[in-house]
Formats: sequence, structure tokens, C-alpha cells
Amino acid sequence: MKTFLYIIGAIVLIVGALHFMAPKTYQVDRKIVVNQEIETVFKSLCSLKEQQIWSPWAELDPEMKVTYNGTDGSVGSFTYWIGNKDVGEGEQEIIKIEPNSYIETELRFMKPFESTSTGYFELKPVADGTEITWGLKGDSSFPTTLFMVFMDMDENVGPDFEKGLAKFKAYIEK
Repeated sequence: MKTFLYIIGAIVLIVGALHFMAPKTYQVDRKIVVNQEIETVFKSLCSLKEQQIWSPWAELDPEMKVTYNGTDGSVGSFTYWIGNKDVGEGEQEIIKIEPNSYIETELRFMKPFESTSTGYFELKPVADGTEITWGLKGDSSFPTTLFMVFMDMDENVGPDFEKGLAKFKAYIEK
């Protein structure tokens, strides 16, 4: 019985230490400059329907079911998707818009695991067109923090953002 209690105690200590060491927040972002006016870029990025055209995740499941609700491109509009194991199930809702400069969404993932994150696009005019920053940020709580010790969000999501931004650039510049 003592051995069992020592084992349980050790497990609790290890889990506690991992939780303590784990990052409690995350933020991933990537930037690109597109040769297009900021108004055109902003209008396109506000459209959840247009986002589906260049989304790096859309090609992971051509059979993914996507529905749209509300007035596309306005606060309160949202999209719901359900797909294979690569794309899972979730919703994205526009929660904040600052014309020609900022779009914020709430991403609610249901499968393969439940989580909520904040997605955003920041835009600024530059000499060659418009600089876009695409980002994702959020908080991690127990037990998700245990996975965050071993998972680098930047390594996991960053390449998808790079691919998506490259696809967006090709789309918006044609």
C-alpha cells in the first residue's frame, strides 16, 4: 500500500511540475506583403467565404462541410465546419473589425479537442502594397498545459500560416 501511495504521489508531483513549467499562453503570427491596396485586402480578409478559397486547411479535406451564418464580413458572422481528422470540427466568428486595419475572430474548436483561440489579421500600408500579419493567440489551462510542454505552437501552426498567406497573395494579386 505504501508503494502505491508513493507512486501516486510521484505522479501528482510530476504532473504538477509539468503544469508549472508549461507556457500558459501562446501566440503565433506570420507576415507577408501583398501588392494590392489595403481596402481590397481588408474586404477580402473580412469575408469568411473568401477565406475558404485560400485556407491551408481547406485542401486537407475536399469533402469538408462548411456553413455560413450572418452577414459575411461583419461582426457576428460565423462559419461552422466539420471534416476529417485533419480539420476536425469548429466555428470561427468575427468579433471585432477596425476598418482597413484589424480583424479579430474567435475560433472555437470542438474536435479533435476542445479549445478556444483568438485569430487576427493586422493590416498596414507599406510602399509595395499592404503588409498582413496573420496571428493566433490564446491561453492554456490544465490539462492542456501538459501537452504544451511538448508541443510548440509556432512549429505546428506557423507553416500553415505561411502556406495560407502565400495562397492569399496569389489569390489577391491576380
